Amino acid sequence: MATTADLILFNGKVTTLDRGNPQAEAVAIKDGRILFAGADADAMAHAGPETARIDVAGRRVIPGLIDSHMHIIRGGLNYNMELRWDGVRSLTHAMDMLRAQVAVTPPPQWVRVVGGFTAHQFAEKRLPTLDEINAAAPDTPVFILHLYDRALLNGAALRAVGYTKDTPDPAGGEIVRDARGNPTGLMIARPNATILYATLAKGPRLPAEYQKNSTRHFMREVNRLGITSVIDAGGGFQNYPEDYAIIEELHREGQLTLRIAYNLFTQKPKEELGDFAGWAKQVRPGDGDDLYRHNGAGEMLVYSAADFEDFQMPRPEMPPNMEDDLEPVVRLLAENRWPWRLHATYDETIDRALDVFEKVNRDIPLQGLNWFFDHAETISDRNIERIATLGGGIAIQHRMAYQGEYFAERYGHRAAERTPPIRRMLDMGVTVGAGTDATRVASYNPWVSLYWLVTGKTVGGLSLYPASNRLDRETALGLWTKANTWFSNEAGKKGEIKVGQLADIAVLSADYFAVPEDAIQDITSVLTLLDGKPVHGDGDFKTLAPELPPPMPDWSPVRQFGGYQARSRPDGRTTAFARMCGCANSCNVHGHGHAAAWGADIPASDARSFWGALGCACWAV
Repeated sequence: MATTADLILFNGKVTTLDRGNPQAEAVAIKDGRILFAGADADAMAHAGPETARIDVAGRRVIPGLIDSHMHIIRGGLNYNMELRWDGVRSLTHAMDMLRAQVAVTPPPQWVRVVGGFTAHQFAEKRLPTLDEINAAAPDTPVFILHLYDRALLNGAALRAVGYTKDTPDPAGGEIVRDARGNPTGLMIARPNATILYATLAKGPRLPAEYQKNSTRHFMREVNRLGITSVIDAGGGFQNYPEDYAIIEELHREGQLTLRIAYNLFTQKPKEELGDFAGWAKQVRPGDGDDLYRHNGAGEMLVYSAADFEDFQMPRPEMPPNMEDDLEPVVRLLAENRWPWRLHATYDETIDRALDVFEKVNRDIPLQGLNWFFDHAETISDRNIERIATLGGGIAIQHRMAYQGEYFAERYGHRAAERTPPIRRMLDMGVTVGAGTDATRVASYNPWVSLYWLVTGKTVGGLSLYPASNRLDRETALGLWTKANTWFSNEAGKKGEIKVGQLADIAVLSADYFAVPEDAIQDITSVLTLLDGKPVHGDGDFKTLAPELPPPMPDWSPVRQFGGYQARSRPDGRTTAFARMCGCANSCNVHGHGHAAAWGADIPASDARSFWGALGCACWAV
């Protein structure tokens, strides 16, 4: 007698990513695991009187997506306070949203736009001016973070944080000033982004009960996009265990709608070894359960090994003490069998880190530890090979979809063609997984990443990669599912629709394998299952998922606007309406030479083409 299923999805186009059974029509689920994947008629053999049946009406069904690099814990604490410009395609519309939010935000609260967008996604190809922000919000503090390169503060925000002509510039950052020495409201990372984080941290925090509500809404937002698992990469100003209390409380209460594996990120410059030595006595990798578990160290191991992904600034040279700082930490982690991840944007940083890893490996073999580099935009073939030899991996993120124009401007289009060299990594046998690095640089939307992997284009439309460095749709999807299980030591447990694996599934709003390439970024999930239970539903499936309480506080931007903004407005008109780009306008200082600059194989060297590729930088002064 066939085992009776709790739930059967049928009448679907199921991409299982199981090589032995790649396609199916139906999926049967029992006790939170896949019981069967195959033909509709065979699945119904597992139906009983209590079995729930869901007709997915011919929709594409995939394994739940896994983000191998995201800051979900930190992001959740703040999500309800943030106005998201993710997906907005015109600055005019973005500023309309800002003004609407200012109108309902009570003092002393701020309006914050904290990453997830780039000026290049706007039809106008620019950021707002400080004058425009001050006109929109004369009295309410406004903080706008653009990538990791700058923040824009209005006058009210400057007063709130207390920056005056007597406030010194921090190391690696600049408070831009007017002719009288007063701060203008522009903060620039040169290239250290600490000034941006530290300024943001001066704003009001949500009380604990609101943080719980905020985290639940953020989890549901990524569920809406088909994500069922996240590896949290820690983050600056995210202390352990204090800032993990909310997510752990939600776990105890059974309110997690994502599986979270978390890494621990050192918080104390020059005290990194002490951080990890102390944590090694408190927790071990794998501690927890299938919903919430510890995953190891990083992405920051030591501050002297952290480069900065600000392509509007020259590549930073790591200090001479990097290796001496890094070795004892890596040795401690290897001795305790802690996996680690290390943030590294540039090949020069990776090269020096690998010298340390190879030295430790001679004494303590690293094979089987599932350690890896994050980002690796400019990694060389030689260092890819060294990683493969040591048994490491590479987690890539779609940061270049948001910063590709800036990289191409500085280093030339030819250099940008392999940033990162994804296809080469795969061909050389390294384990590669994909993620977002959300929320402060790229958006948390996985479909923008999949669009970038398949098309090689930025969200601003610049073609970065030749066909040789782009992926077919199935390979790209594999990096977002099955491949990412290696990075949390959960291979074989999830990532496929396969008998025995966890029943984490997304039913898509459009067929990923059939829509035009440009439309990949518009896909959402209409039904997301975690452990075989609905955690998000839309349209015909809206009533299947439990309702959330409204976002708290009542002035939350999430109440007005939600999260990621669809490219089309409710009235059907695209937000990227026909606006003239800055290159059509005259600028007597800089000019606008987009095409020439992007087509160059070497860094642009004159003022006109350098700034021309970015639209116009006059707004910043």
